[in-house]
Amino acid sequence: MYPFIRLTTNMIKSSLDYKKGNALDIHDTSEIKLVANISDMDNFLEMNNGRILTLFDLGRNDFAIRTGLGKNLIRHRWGFVVAGSTIQYRKRVRLFDKVTIKTHLKAVDERWFYMEQTMWANGKPCSHALLRTGVTSLKTGKVLDTKTVLETLGYHDIDMPLDDWVQAWADTDKLRPFPTVANTL
Repeated sequence: MYPFIRLTTNMIKSSLDYKKGNALDIHDTSEIKLVANISDMDNFLEMNNGRILTLFDLGRNDFAIRTGLGKNLIRHRWGFVVAGSTIQYRKRVRLFDKVTIKTHLKAVDERWFYMEQTMWANGKPCSHALLRTGVTSLKTGKVLDTKTVLETLGYHDIDMPLDDWVQAWADTDKLRPFPTVANTL
């Protein structure tokens, strides 16, 4: 089940932080802390890989709210979507581990925001994700260009090019075939 209580708590805390002056610049790193609980575990009593991706949602929510993107999503009737992701798992997260999720904007191109996220348990890195994200118009469903979104947030002429490894992932992902009716498994 989706962690709605954590989501609500996280959104309230992030909103209060933003209002208290703990806003983030788009170049800053968001950090949220939580404790791994029983609903995060799989049958081996380690955090389920799907739950890790879900908890990364909370990190992106914190980043969006504290940078001011959140209020602009509501104001302009925009959505925040994930268009692709890649993740590495290196260390298990166990029941009751103290977890920190770090989120920052890694790069920007004309269409996408590339978010980098890490999960740390008891001070040690456990997983690392790169996500291609976008802002969409809820009216049309189309992805907005990043320049429009950044200018709405008060940023002009942002230059955050893709690192070589990010560019390689983006290029490789374009080669990946997506299922169609003609080529279903």
